[in-house]
Amino acid sequence: MTTRSVPPSAGLLLAIALPLAAHAGDSIEERTWNTSAELGAITTSGNTSGTSVTGKIDARQELEDWSNQYILTGFFKEDRSEDSDGRKQSVRSAERFALSAKAAYKLMEDGQRLYVLGSHVDDRFGAYTRYSSVSVGRGQRLYKSPDKVVEVELGPGYFNGVRATGEEESGLTVRGAANVRWQISPSALFTQTVAVERGTSNVRSVAETALSTKINGTMQMKAAFSARNDTNVPVDKKNTDTQTSVTLVYSF
Repeated sequence: MTTRSVPPSAGLLLAIALPLAAHAGDSIEERTWNTSAELGAITTSGNTSGTSVTGKIDARQELEDWSNQYILTGFFKEDRSEDSDGRKQSVRSAERFALSAKAAYKLMEDGQRLYVLGSHVDDRFGAYTRYSSVSVGRGQRLYKSPDKVVEVELGPGYFNGVRATGEEESGLTVRGAANVRWQISPSALFTQTVAVERGTSNVRSVAETALSTKINGTMQMKAAFSARNDTNVPVDKKNTDTQTSVTLVYSF
């Protein structure tokens, strides 16, 4: 069993989160939380045996002057096989965890915000086994109607990562992101998110397309397709990782 040390980037996320918590404590009567937790699992047996689990916690906080968001995601996959002697063995083929914290200060203009974002990804089998970044910038609402919202963000940042080969990289980045929400019906919501970080040696892109349908007042079913791409990867790694999932979402 391997024990990992806490990455230096964790301090960055704490540095972002602690001031926000202090600010919220001063205005507890204005606190408004919207939190969702989703979970999906697949277990197979017979000729092919294995288990895969994906989960996500998304917490959003709306204050008078601030809009904060905290996201934690995880995914792992374990395959089980039996050798010629009948001995069973389990092999971990995927293990990925990601954490992000974002604080956005609301400007006077409707839909205009200044934001700071910190994120960390630990991916045991990825092209980057560790990838941490921080960025600041401006967000703007490009379009809003009763059933549709389009928002974009742009700003500079900094990243630090460790490749699967053990090489460490760091440098300045430019980050751009877009978010689309479409309330198709009272019970169906379509979302599309895209984020791109361009550095001197790599361009990292993350995108998710999802459709959620209400089961009742607090439960939803969500079908999603996500893709992560790095333009500069080791020779034995692929540029793009994709994931298709169906999860149950509980909102509170």
